[in-house]
Amino acid sequence: MDRTSRETEFNNQPDSLFFNDGQRRIDFVLVYEDEDKKEFEKRYTFQRRKRRREFFEADLMVRGLELEASRSVLDDKVVFVKVHMPWEVLCTYAEVLHIKLPIQPNDLSQSSSPFSWLTKLCEPSKDVIQPEVDYFTAPFEKDRIDSFCVKDRAQFFAPDMRSRMAYYVLSRAYYEVRGDVKKFGINKLLDGGVYKAAFPLHDSRFNVKSTDVQCANERYRLYQEWAHPKNFYKTQPLDLIRKYYGEKIGIYFAWLGFYTYMLAGAAIVGLGCFIYGYQTQHTSTWSKEVCDPLIGGRIVMCPQCDKECTYWMLNSTCDSSKKLCIFDNFGTLVFAVFMSIWVTLFLEFWKRYQAELEYEWDTVQFLEQEEQPRPEYEAKCCHERINPITKEKEKVPYTSCEKCLRVSCGAGTVLFWVALIIASIVGIIVYRLAAFFTFSSNLRKELKELKELQPIKEYVTPQMATSVTASVISFVVIMVLNILYERVAIWITDFELPRTRTEYENSLTLKMFLFQFVNYYSSCFYIAFFKGKLVGFPGKPVYWLGTYRNEECDPGGCLIELTTQLTVIMGGKAIWNNIQEVLFPWVKNLISRCCKRVRSEKVIPRWEQDFQLQAYGALGLFYEYLEMVIQFGFVTLFVASFPLAPLLAFLNNVVEIRVDAWKITTQFRRMVPEKAQDIGAWQPILQAVAILAVATNAMITAFTSDMIPRLVYYWSFSVFPYGDHPNHTMEGYINGSLSVFDIRNFSTESEPLTKPYWFQNITTCRYRDFRYPPGHPWEYQHNIYYWHVIAAKLAFIIVLEHVVYLTKFILCYMIPDVPLAVKEKIKREKYLTQVILHEANLKLVSKHLKPIVNILKEHEDKDSEIDLPF
Repeated sequence: MDRTSRETEFNNQPDSLFFNDGQRRIDFVLVYEDEDKKEFEKRYTFQRRKRRREFFEADLMVRGLELEASRSVLDDKVVFVKVHMPWEVLCTYAEVLHIKLPIQPNDLSQSSSPFSWLTKLCEPSKDVIQPEVDYFTAPFEKDRIDSFCVKDRAQFFAPDMRSRMAYYVLSRAYYEVRGDVKKFGINKLLDGGVYKAAFPLHDSRFNVKSTDVQCANERYRLYQEWAHPKNFYKTQPLDLIRKYYGEKIGIYFAWLGFYTYMLAGAAIVGLGCFIYGYQTQHTSTWSKEVCDPLIGGRIVMCPQCDKECTYWMLNSTCDSSKKLCIFDNFGTLVFAVFMSIWVTLFLEFWKRYQAELEYEWDTVQFLEQEEQPRPEYEAKCCHERINPITKEKEKVPYTSCEKCLRVSCGAGTVLFWVALIIASIVGIIVYRLAAFFTFSSNLRKELKELKELQPIKEYVTPQMATSVTASVISFVVIMVLNILYERVAIWITDFELPRTRTEYENSLTLKMFLFQFVNYYSSCFYIAFFKGKLVGFPGKPVYWLGTYRNEECDPGGCLIELTTQLTVIMGGKAIWNNIQEVLFPWVKNLISRCCKRVRSEKVIPRWEQDFQLQAYGALGLFYEYLEMVIQFGFVTLFVASFPLAPLLAFLNNVVEIRVDAWKITTQFRRMVPEKAQDIGAWQPILQAVAILAVATNAMITAFTSDMIPRLVYYWSFSVFPYGDHPNHTMEGYINGSLSVFDIRNFSTESEPLTKPYWFQNITTCRYRDFRYPPGHPWEYQHNIYYWHVIAAKLAFIIVLEHVVYLTKFILCYMIPDVPLAVKEKIKREKYLTQVILHEANLKLVSKHLKPIVNILKEHEDKDSEIDLPF
């Protein structure tokens, strides 16, 4: 037998998916550069690669795979090795991987939704994508092959199954053996440059039908009815996506589509709350008082920083107070409660939908023992232990002590990077304090000097300028730390050496999300729960690091600033991700095509067309999930400050689905199909975010917005015994929520250096707090209003959390995770599998007993001694 693949000439059939004989299907393609074609003085450096490749290909042929090589039509140095798995090899590895295959058509009636008439309008064309025939399935066994629906051996194993089995063999074939040391795996050869690429073939071009009559044109059909932007309103052909790309890709698009579908309702309610706030901004009593020249125009506010800041009039914040009314109103509170219930319904209905997909896609019994160890894990196995289940000896890569050490090292590294993020946050906070000081002293002067900026002078306040610049800097820091930590997290997970691919991804998921959670949300948590909370009062301010005076909120609160921060981060992240996902792959492919373009019109084979595309990274899908889960956090954790977040997320996701579909269909090579039962570690992460969202929204409403102080004033302090109004009203709220400070009590470090021209014969200024005025026995101490507000805030949080958590618990109990119809189908399939396998066993026993029965009958007729054949 030859040690390497047999080289053949290209047969000028660009759409062919078969060897030159037209019979053997190409299940995988390997690509390398021929060392013999390289320069002589450098050739010796490539001999080791050549030996490894020859050994690897020889081992593949020993394992039963068939290889055929063809040189590139564009570059004579590049060689493509086509891999084919014969029928016997497919049967062997189908049994090893527990692949489920059809045994009988599904005879259970399919229930239709009452809204099916509406969804039909958005379904893909049935002329292009025909519905798949539903079968009952069972794990494949060669001994019971007659029990399976084998109509055509060439079509029995679908292309995605064949590619998965081929990759399994490639990942375990040896490329070097020296004594007891055995090196194996296609991934190691790719990392070492022995091969340039390894991938399964796309079945056709995405925009042109294949001329091969044996081609199903699945890629073309997916592009026409799914990946093309014109299909943004259509439902996704999930069965075909799963069939072409595998369950792992299919479950991602199923989750993303379901999440987007559920966001539609939340977006409508959020838009309604926004419209309500926009319509009522001009009727808000407290906002009118801020803008009223006779009220806000006569209230002198204390400086918000030391020395350089000066006194200012409350009505200078008129525009920002109107904007604040849009988001800080009763409708936003209702929407926050609604979103807490919405997230529960989303997760519960997703579990039901996921259970349906698990059954339809044969992943119900995708158990851990069915998932094979990673090649990287197997390569490191050098210690023996007793398996606690089988009680047999097995090889493991580390002892219990070593495993503990690896996990501890990983946890310590993660904590270090989280501490690094917190340090960067402190740096941004210090910037905010220094920037506010600078803007307060210089911004107004510069705006007055620049006439072209006069129209925006009233909008560009020191607070707004500080908020926007800090948000942009925070976003840049987030993106830089993401790039650095990504490599660290992968290194840590590789060092921990998880056994299976699922364990590896779950471990990496938890590390990355913990980091991303702190990275993305920390600035929002600071604004929502820390900024303006510990500022003291003008005569005795609180200082950061003994130098920087803690920054204060606007008189209306920090809610509008939190809204600005969310808008910048969500918008910037969406724009950057779309640039990465669309522009970068397209530009890389364009450059690749331009570099390899030839003058003559040459026919390029299918494998070379795919080689010109970009490789889809092993963690490509992980980043898609991470992007959406981070967005899910913004939509749920801080929705009380930004009711438009679900609408923005919905619009982004409608685009995201088609962008992701277009990207993997047109710009990337076909990835190796992988099995997946669910969305993995993302499910508990989503549940944790949903639980945390109730607390964060309750605290944002209580501590960040001014809703509770306004309600306390309305119900208690506007009427007797604290107020003078005969009826409950919001009139006088602004005056009642601002404390009085005697300017003679300024310290020398805090007293402003300059005073406005209108500051004549004024002895007091106002500041945002609830304290007794100067001259009172308890001057500058918190007054009774403050303690009423604190009690109301704590009561609000406790009541809201308990009511929402109780409602969530009831909904979780009432909505079963698995629909009744799915349970019946699972039981039916198990029953049929048992019956069919039992009948197969009876046939097998009968087949073995038939010769014995014939001998018994023969000797019974002759009445002689029986000589049985065993």
